[in-house]
Amino acid sequence: MITRDLGAGRPLRMRVFDYIRASGPVSRARVAQLMGISPGTISTITAELIEAGVLEELPDRRKASVSPRGRPPVSLAVRADAFVVAGIKLSIRDRTAVLLDCAGNRLAAAQADALSGSLTPTEQIDAIGEMVEDLLSQSGRLRSDLGAIGIGLPGFVQHATGHVHWSPVLNEERIDLGRLATERLGVPVTVDNDANLVALAELWFGLGREKADFAVVTVEQGVGFGVVLNHELFRGSNGFGVELGHTKVQIDGALCRCGQRGCLEAYLADYAIAREAAVTLKLTETAQPPIPELIDRLRTSADAGDARAAEVFLRARRHLAAGLSTVVNLFNPTLLILSGGRLRYDWLDAEDLLAEMADFTIKAGDPPALRIHEWGDQLWAQGAAALALSHATDVELGLEAVA
Repeated sequence: MITRDLGAGRPLRMRVFDYIRASGPVSRARVAQLMGISPGTISTITAELIEAGVLEELPDRRKASVSPRGRPPVSLAVRADAFVVAGIKLSIRDRTAVLLDCAGNRLAAAQADALSGSLTPTEQIDAIGEMVEDLLSQSGRLRSDLGAIGIGLPGFVQHATGHVHWSPVLNEERIDLGRLATERLGVPVTVDNDANLVALAELWFGLGREKADFAVVTVEQGVGFGVVLNHELFRGSNGFGVELGHTKVQIDGALCRCGQRGCLEAYLADYAIAREAAVTLKLTETAQPPIPELIDRLRTSADAGDARAAEVFLRARRHLAAGLSTVVNLFNPTLLILSGGRLRYDWLDAEDLLAEMADFTIKAGDPPALRIHEWGDQLWAQGAAALALSHATDVELGLEAVA
C-alpha cells in the first residue's frame, strides 16, 4: 500500500473517508501514518464519520490476541448498508445498469436494448426510471434506500451543472439533463461523459487504484478519453473534460458523428470501421447487417487472407497509435489504459500498439505502461454508480446540498 493524497482540494474529512473506502478495512493508526495526519485528528474525524452513519468499526482479525484488559483492536470500514446508488450507461444500442451499496459492492445489474436510436430527454429518463425500479426489485431494496443515480452517456457533458450540450443518444441539444432527471425521478441525479466514468471505475475499482495519474482511452461506439490527476478526474476549466476522440487528425477528412470532419473517432469507432467494412465487402446499404456483425464479418475476411479487409484494421490501429502518442507527448501519464467492448479485436494488441506508438512518441525517458482492460458491458454503469456514490456520500457528509 502506498501513501495517497486523495484530492488535496477536498475537505479533510472527505479525504479521510475516500482513503478508507479505497483501502478497505484499515486501522486508525494506518490511516494516520499513510496520510501524514496526526492520530488525534484521525480519531476525531473518524468519530464524526461513524456518527454520520457512513463508517463503522469492525473487529481486526489480524490482531485477534489482545490483553483481557485492553480494548479489542478494530478496523474502520465503510458502512455498506448506509444507502444504495444506481449507475446507468446510455448508448445508441443499449442501456446497462448496476446497483451498488455504500461500500461499492454490486447488488444487482440489468441490461436492455435501446428503444430506437436517439430519444427525447423525457423518454430516456423514463427508461432510466424503469431500470432503477428493476434493480431495486432484484436486490429487495426500497426506493427510500436510494441515495443517488449516476448517468453516463457519450457526448459533450458538463458534469458540474448536469448539462448535456450534445449526445448521440438524445434528439435535442443543450439539455439540462441532471435537473430534468432529478425532478422526474425524485432522487438526486448526477451526469457525466461516459469515458470519464470509465476512468472513475478504474480509479475506484480497477487498474488505477494505486496510481496518482493515469489516462483511459475507450474504443467502442465512439472514442472516449478520461484523465486522472492526483487521484481525481480532470475535467478542465469548462467541465467537459478532455476529448481525444474529437482531436483532428486530417483536415476535411472523414465525417464524424459530432458533425465535424477529420476527428480521430471517425477512423476508429465502430461506425467508422463499419463504414469501411461495407465498402470493402461490397455490401449495398440494404444488405448491411448490424454494426457488430458487420465488423465481425470484416474480421473474418481479414483472418482468411483478404488484404483489403486487413488494411482497414491496420489503418485503424495506426490512427490509435498516433492518438495514444499524442496523450504521451502532452500528458506523460504513468499508465495508459485501453478499455471498452471493442477490445476483443487483435488489432488492439498492446505490444503491437506500443511498437507503432514508437514512431510518433518523443524519445525521452521510458514510455508509460500500456494495459488493455476489458471489463465487459457493465464497466460503464459501474463508473456511473461510482459517480452517484461520490455524490450521495458528499450529501450525507453535508459537503453538497441535495439537488
